[in-house]
Amino acid sequence: MTPAPEDDPVLTTEQQAVVDRPWDTRLLVTAGAGTGKTHTLVRRMDALVGHPDPDEALEASELLVLSFSRAAVRELRDRIARHGEHARRVRVQTFDSWAYSLLLQAYPDGNWSTLSFDERIRAATDAIGKGALESLESGPPTHVIVDEVQDLVGARRDMVESLLDRLQDSCGFTLVGDPAQAIYDFQIEDPEEYADRTDLFLRWVRISYADDLVELRLTRNFRAVTPEARTALPLGPAVQGIGTAPEGADAAAERLHGKLRELLLDVPDLGPLADSFTLDSLRSFPGTCAVLCRDNRQALVVSELLHTQGVPHSLRRSLQDRPVPYWVAEVLRRTPAATLAEDRLRELLARIPLPEGTDLDRIGRSLRVAARGAGRGTLDVARLRALVVERRFPDELADPEPARLVVSTVHRSKGLEFDRVVLPAPPTVAELRRRTDDLDVPAEARALYVAMTRAREDLYRIAAPDTVTVLRHKPTGRWYRGVPNPSHRWRRDGVEVRAGDVESLEPADAPTDAPGAQAYLLDRVRPGDAVTFRLRDTLPMGPAQSPRYALLHEGREIGDASESFRSQLHSVLKVGPTWEIRWPEEIAGLRIDCLESVAGSPAAGTNAGLGDHGVWIAPRISGIGRFRRAAGTEEEQE
Repeated sequence: MTPAPEDDPVLTTEQQAVVDRPWDTRLLVTAGAGTGKTHTLVRRMDALVGHPDPDEALEASELLVLSFSRAAVRELRDRIARHGEHARRVRVQTFDSWAYSLLLQAYPDGNWSTLSFDERIRAATDAIGKGALESLESGPPTHVIVDEVQDLVGARRDMVESLLDRLQDSCGFTLVGDPAQAIYDFQIEDPEEYADRTDLFLRWVRISYADDLVELRLTRNFRAVTPEARTALPLGPAVQGIGTAPEGADAAAERLHGKLRELLLDVPDLGPLADSFTLDSLRSFPGTCAVLCRDNRQALVVSELLHTQGVPHSLRRSLQDRPVPYWVAEVLRRTPAATLAEDRLRELLARIPLPEGTDLDRIGRSLRVAARGAGRGTLDVARLRALVVERRFPDELADPEPARLVVSTVHRSKGLEFDRVVLPAPPTVAELRRRTDDLDVPAEARALYVAMTRAREDLYRIAAPDTVTVLRHKPTGRWYRGVPNPSHRWRRDGVEVRAGDVESLEPADAPTDAPGAQAYLLDRVRPGDAVTFRLRDTLPMGPAQSPRYALLHEGREIGDASESFRSQLHSVLKVGPTWEIRWPEEIAGLRIDCLESVAGSPAAGTNAGLGDHGVWIAPRISGIGRFRRAAGTEEEQE
């Protein structure tokens, strides 16, 4: 038995059985909600690297640890730092970042930064089949750990299956998941795979490793410490068995969704979100709290309402949104040399206002791996810039999003837990069928179960906000505000803004006073601040684009609308071929999500007085804006 580090929680017999398996074990662990999966994985890593028998101990570089989101990666890294006596050099990565790293090492001349996440994962799958694992700096992994395997679908499932196939004769693995928490079926593009999606990856593992697969379970829930938080847990086995129910998956899922909904209607009701009691409760709850919404439309409406009522919170980003922390741009701007000593890095960071919870030790550890310089204790500045340009900054150094109150979709809360969870009352399956084409009933049941099992202490419900006038624009995928008018068309009265809607190829206020704009962003702009897009002129920038819009914060320009936003705004407002667009004077009600480091041309940075690295700070925004038009314009548009 592997001894526990001092002050570690004592492992249960089930957890210890997972931790103590040899490195060459093919191990599949089913871990229910709140069963201490993350802590068990950290102790498993520690045991593999710190085994008392030198012949059984692995090097940290021999472990490949993959997880879905930056939040999960950060949680694993934090737990390793606290409880991993031997595993502190183990690198935990998302599937996307590992695929990118593999491609860069196997084919360094490829233009991989121009591909989407899924395109890179497909390219990595193809590269694995051609022997790319041999090109890794540390060689092929000896043991692979994959978290949340119930959600391995589509391109990610193909990549992991190819990886394990390629390593079949020389590698052990630890795969952890819970079929009851599978909520990413919607990512499956292949109709045949979607029709046969139930536990597809788990079935592949069981068939491929039928002779030597070891299956273990974690069953004791540590997360839920009150009866309210344990409300949904007894239904976990039934949710897990939806796909094999004799009455069929849809019928079983509808029945379970109904039971979960009944249980939720029995928990304390905080009332409508606009009530002062509800708002005061959200302001005053101790510890962490999450309002978990069914979809992003509902989350955007909830977030807007909380902002208008002055309730501080953060709106959780998509799992694929990966802003590079803003302090990286400031470090590069203040570093003219080709190398950067770690002592100098700390000195620079001490002069920059950093987000609460920023760990300087973690920054140093991660950058030593990702941007190691030639000299001992130095960072290569060109490599550091490349991490920004190629959007492969270490996952564990992502913006920590430290808000006490979080508004999120259920899918974006994957793998997370909160002291308190507040859920908008869900509609019945019958109501959802009336609203939604091709409703996936099993996915609805599993998502509701996942949402109800995120709480440590308290589970509450609120009245669902009215989202009937927030509509999806199918060509762009954006939400927009619709107002019915006499012609029976929905007049556009607002539009969703996203990451990438602020120009990043040129720094703000260039060439007039770009350094002043950067200083203003650092000193004055904070997450949650209100911002507005204001029309600069009336001439469109192209045949299928809007005119230019400036982004204003307290009356000061801090950026411009990007080309992609101008094109999609045109698409949203161009309702028909004869429809004359009246451009809104302002798009108000937007919020600062965060500040991020972005990359343009070195020449643009030099001309703007921001150094020759071509990296600067830009605001990232979110929300559903409201259009403000000149007098008479709305009547003309109707």
